[in-house]
Amino acid sequence: MLRGVDLALPARALVRVEGANGTGKSTLLRLLAGIDAPTEGRITGRRPRTAYVPERFPAALPFTAVGYLVHLGRIQGLRRTEAAGRAGEWLTRFGAAEHARTPLAELSKGTSQKVAVAQALLAEPELLVLDEAWTGLDTSARDELDRAVAERVAAGSAVVFVDHDPRRLAGAVDTALRVEGTGLVVAPPAPVGATDGPRVRIEVTGPPGTPLPAGLPGAPVPTAAGDGALRLTVAAAHSDALLGALLAARPPWHIRHLSASGPRPDEVA
Repeated sequence: MLRGVDLALPARALVRVEGANGTGKSTLLRLLAGIDAPTEGRITGRRPRTAYVPERFPAALPFTAVGYLVHLGRIQGLRRTEAAGRAGEWLTRFGAAEHARTPLAELSKGTSQKVAVAQALLAEPELLVLDEAWTGLDTSARDELDRAVAERVAAGSAVVFVDHDPRRLAGAVDTALRVEGTGLVVAPPAPVGATDGPRVRIEVTGPPGTPLPAGLPGAPVPTAAGDGALRLTVAAAHSDALLGALLAARPPWHIRHLSASGPRPDEVA
């Protein structure tokens, strides 16, 4: 049971929810997603276009994988051809295109989870709620979901997630909250080394006098690279979204150099 929870979700926010099993994390996520309603209090503000990935996907539904995605896309307001196109794109991105015509009941747990994640991303939600969405995915699909989350945040969405891996998106989280007792508290920072992993170094130049765009994916910290360039170091999972955001900025930024990098100096014990 949760009481006295006061939580605002601004655009471009990536929020991690932590807590022991049974403390109410899934309850909080279901309230945010609009699946459940609070017995006391209220949720205020405009209800954003919301998508939700539950901890357990109901695979025994009378659809094929692509049929289910098209059906959900139609419910979310997409035209049939648009829903079918996006369904194919997401199944391909998650490595499940070969199972497009397979009945849901015949899919493996991992492939079912890929379909569950794909349905949440079809209509480009303004609020994406993920409850252990990475569980059951293979390494490639987990990395793809990391990239998809970064893309949604870069596009202005809020993303709230629960995951058992403390390293999940650790370098990009704006706020980490812990369910304690019946309420929420701000979680302590991730331990040193928790965000170690593949990183990408990007050197960029912008028009003279133009500040770096705000709210960039992966929250890179710029450093001078000489000749008026800036060096941005970001987790590899966020590099594609960061490049897209820089190129889509007005005016756009020029990508001068791209290379692999080790952990940030402040992440080395």
